[in-house]
Amino acid sequence: MPVFTLSERLSFPPPHLAIKEGLLAVGGDLSVQRLLLAYRSGIFPWYSEGEPILWWCPDPRLVLYPDELRISRSLRKVIKRKSFHITFDQDFEAVITGCAETKRAYGEGTWITDEMRDAYCELHRQGYAHSVEAWQDDRLAGGLYGVALGRIFFGESMFSRVSNASKVAFVTLVENLKKHKFSLIDCQVKTEHLMRFGAREIPRKMFLVQVSDAIPVFPPPWHSDL
Repeated sequence: MPVFTLSERLSFPPPHLAIKEGLLAVGGDLSVQRLLLAYRSGIFPWYSEGEPILWWCPDPRLVLYPDELRISRSLRKVIKRKSFHITFDQDFEAVITGCAETKRAYGEGTWITDEMRDAYCELHRQGYAHSVEAWQDDRLAGGLYGVALGRIFFGESMFSRVSNASKVAFVTLVENLKKHKFSLIDCQVKTEHLMRFGAREIPRKMFLVQVSDAIPVFPPPWHSDL
């Protein structure tokens, strides 16, 4: 399969045409309109500083159904101790900055460029991107962020400055998404960390059908009342 080059036209090629590794297209921009179209199409951006914007739709896709959340015994003890105060959308910029400062395990640097950070902060201002913060002694100990469309939360990144902070934030998010009738959390690609929470891989074709079913044609912004 070829890798497509995007023009200024607001469109993507069919996501099932992505190459085996998941890369679908190169180029375009990170405008709110294009990002929303990407997510509702099952596509997400992921690239490094100095690279063009790369758009992905991997097969299989890692997802977590809220009803299938698994919490280890040790993490349940941490949650019970109430070591962290969890909030939603209280400091999105600090969370995405914390994620950007976290080095990748397989190399130097981060995939969250300044361009990406600015784009998702704008998504947040418009009510589509959301953060979960874990506080300890009034300091940000960890958190995560993602995009909510329809009944799907598209997870993007998480970080911890204190052990278990992002895990507690994640569990709190999943439990609240379940309460609000969300059907799916997109975890993008396989990681053992998320598999331990109950995430599993499904075929891309199945994922795209579930995305289509869960997102209305014109999804309104979800203003968190969690």
